[in-house]
Amino acid sequence: MLTKTMTNRAGQWARHLLFCSALAATGLALAQTAGDAPVAPRVPKDVTVHGDKRIDDYFWLRERDKPEVMAYLKAEADYTARYYQPLEGLRDKLYAEMVGRIKQADEGVPARDGAWWYSSRTLEGAQYPQFIRRAAQGKARAYDAAAPEQVILDLNELAKGRKFLAVNQASASPDGRRLAYSLDETGARDFQLQVRDLATGQDLPWVAKRTDGAVWAADSKTIFYITSNEARRRNQVWRHSLDGQGPDQLIYEEKDELYNLMLGRTADRRYLTVTSIAKDTTEVRILAADKPMGAWQVLLPRKSGVEYAAEHHAGRLFLRINDRGPNFRLAALPMPKTLSLTAAQLAQAQELLPHREDAALERLAVFKQHLVLQVREQGSVKLRVFDQPARLKAGAKSRDVAVGSEAVYTALVGDNRESDSDTLRLNYQSMTTPASVYDYGLASGQLTLRKQQPVIGYDASRYESRRLVATAKDGTQVPISLVYAKALRGEGPRPLLLRGYGSYGIPSDPRFNGNDLSLLDRGVVVAIAHIRGGGDLGRRWYLEGKLAKKMNSFTDFVAVAETLIQQGWTQRDKLVINGGSAGGLLMGAVVNLRPELFKAVVAEVPFVDVINTMLDESIPLTTEEFIEWGNPKIAEQYAWMRAYSPYDNLKAGAYPSILTRTGINDSQVPYWEPAKYVAKLRTLKSDGNPLLFDINLSAGHGGASGRFDALKERAKVYAFMLDQWGMAR
Repeated sequence: MLTKTMTNRAGQWARHLLFCSALAATGLALAQTAGDAPVAPRVPKDVTVHGDKRIDDYFWLRERDKPEVMAYLKAEADYTARYYQPLEGLRDKLYAEMVGRIKQADEGVPARDGAWWYSSRTLEGAQYPQFIRRAAQGKARAYDAAAPEQVILDLNELAKGRKFLAVNQASASPDGRRLAYSLDETGARDFQLQVRDLATGQDLPWVAKRTDGAVWAADSKTIFYITSNEARRRNQVWRHSLDGQGPDQLIYEEKDELYNLMLGRTADRRYLTVTSIAKDTTEVRILAADKPMGAWQVLLPRKSGVEYAAEHHAGRLFLRINDRGPNFRLAALPMPKTLSLTAAQLAQAQELLPHREDAALERLAVFKQHLVLQVREQGSVKLRVFDQPARLKAGAKSRDVAVGSEAVYTALVGDNRESDSDTLRLNYQSMTTPASVYDYGLASGQLTLRKQQPVIGYDASRYESRRLVATAKDGTQVPISLVYAKALRGEGPRPLLLRGYGSYGIPSDPRFNGNDLSLLDRGVVVAIAHIRGGGDLGRRWYLEGKLAKKMNSFTDFVAVAETLIQQGWTQRDKLVINGGSAGGLLMGAVVNLRPELFKAVVAEVPFVDVINTMLDESIPLTTEEFIEWGNPKIAEQYAWMRAYSPYDNLKAGAYPSILTRTGINDSQVPYWEPAKYVAKLRTLKSDGNPLLFDINLSAGHGGASGRFDALKERAKVYAFMLDQWGMAR
């Protein structure tokens, strides 16, 4: 007589044999009829919670080590490849256009750090950059482009024999003798930290695995670094001594699963910081940089809902903190000798800049004689300069850096490595102006263009950008940025590409995209929807598009699409939409809401299986993102997500053409999310529109790592779009 356990195992084995047989039959059908789309076998799994009956037929696609899973993924890849066969000429043409605009042998603007000027460069035909430096000249430590260069890290050499390579950081020690750098060889963000002796070019034998961030102590012999757990939560800080004094020491472990860790240092390099970061709360630990063996102190204990960042100058502590409103204020007080603040001390701090509902304080950069604030006002960023930070008081006069006269642009604080400087480096670009690096004289007010990214054959006068506004369902005004070629605007609706993101408080700032010229020069209009959930209009804009209010992000995007149609910029059969990661969630949600509104959709590494992912705390990002989406184990919060989760809201009917893209090693949005989405949708869609699943079997969240390989992927995406617009010839 069989035991219950034996019976269960026998039943599981029988189901497995049936499953394999079904998959084998599918494979045979694929082989016989090359034009047919793959059909994934159904293996029902009950994922019901809170009494809401949910059966997941494609949960099995998570098991990538099983041959049947890889067989299905490869079948989907082959099916997508067959779709692209007639478009091969267009793909090649688009790729040639994109490569043709690049100045392949190029160098970035050097930045001074101590006795050296550091920069990166690319070589003709090379996939990856080199990191280089030149010695600073004379007492003024001036830059001389003719000075001998030293290649401190060549990613092209390191990439040999590898299908993927990404660098997370490359930071020289304060004395300039060593380089700490970390590499990922899979796309799964498993960075291995190493230290290189820059005199010999040889790596030291020590390595640290699964790292994410490092910072040098002032002695140039001690390095602090962060490691991640199995769920890739950055949860531990370690200390390593290069002189080999014992094993690495665990300095701090963040046990709260809502938090990640980040290492940093103050601009004057006097203090090192470890910041515990949740989606709505921070806590900073601090240590004197010249006392690496000392004890780290909590600067200000964490308080739910309060975020802050710290800077130091001449014995004065500056705090950017949102304890009095979401858009942050700036406070200052003497740095306590204990390096710890009490609530009473914070209450007595001098408020230099109060909280404002109409302006968000995003960043501060402290210099010896000046303080620069990055402030977002009504969707535009201002760089505001104050003098004498050591004596700065409330109501002090300031001046804004006048960068340009364009109505739609992005200006941000750039690479400023030395606080003992009277020059602010800033980055500027717009939808018609390529990325530009400026130096601004903080005393003189003189603005000097150091470099504008070369775009071969580009004439900015041929293009125009504009700012429009859509009215959301609840009356909120949602900004839209768009760009087009003047001569091709014409009369009547045009093919239009609408992009969106709308999560994590990350703004979708208008930026230059050289690849988009291949669309603009064919008469396509490109637009950005600045929807709630992003930080486009400040912190409150973000709060209005998360958790219980997440649906605002999706209805905002629909309102933008409808406005562009109503105002004659496009029409439904010419509107293509695009978003990636959380923007892929946006794509899936709006297509479920209004499938008839769009001609085609490109969802890249899309977060579409919201509830199943957020129920599985072993998956990277899950626990820390309870504060972004909600925790589905809580009935009320489950209801929020259930209303928009793309995978769970698919239904029978007609859908637009859809291209999904992913990487097999994606640790942020696992490949199985879009795989399951496509498999399920194939059984529901009643139309004949393409449904494609394009998987890179050697990359992760960001796609191909080499610059030319990345352009080939982008050419595929644009070929799909042009095909859907009927512009493939």
